[in-house]
Amino acid sequence: MGFRAKTAKAPLDAVGLLEFAVRSLSSKMKSIRDLRRKMVERAEPGEAGEVAVEAVILKLKDLGYLSDERFAADYTRLRQENEKYGRRRVQQGLMQKGIAAPLVNETLGKAYDEVDEVALARAYVARKRMKQPAGDREKKQKETAKAMRRLVAAGFSTKTIWVVLREWGAEVEEVDVEEEQSVEDRE
Repeated sequence: MGFRAKTAKAPLDAVGLLEFAVRSLSSKMKSIRDLRRKMVERAEPGEAGEVAVEAVILKLKDLGYLSDERFAADYTRLRQENEKYGRRRVQQGLMQKGIAAPLVNETLGKAYDEVDEVALARAYVARKRMKQPAGDREKKQKETAKAMRRLVAAGFSTKTIWVVLREWGAEVEEVDVEEEQSVEDRE
């Protein structure tokens, strides 16, 4: 039972790239940038490969198989409903997928403006089965810090995190922190 060396796959022409892209999209939704990156790895080297990749992307857009708007909306909905992630975590994920900042802000605005972030944080805590800090003072502080780190990593604002932790009876010192509103504010 040894390891097999990865064999180099033959470069694909435009027809092969189209088939590859459709198979790739059928298994998992992808942004235009992610699909382009995968196709470039399989395309013929040089200008002919680049032209074929762009032609396939245009064809997929025309057929309605590829859309960053639809990808961003689906990605946001799934992360919010299933994973119970906060706005910031979803924003980072979309940016990593290569979605443009204006589209990210528009999508997040539609998805999160009507959402009670505290309720979403409570749902995240329940989903992850996070326990309330217990024990002596030092142990409670460590567990509170751990819970806070997990909630920050899940994309919740510090104000929301403080509300959730105070509901647990944790001693939390509120620090005046400016929250980021959108991607455009940083640029």
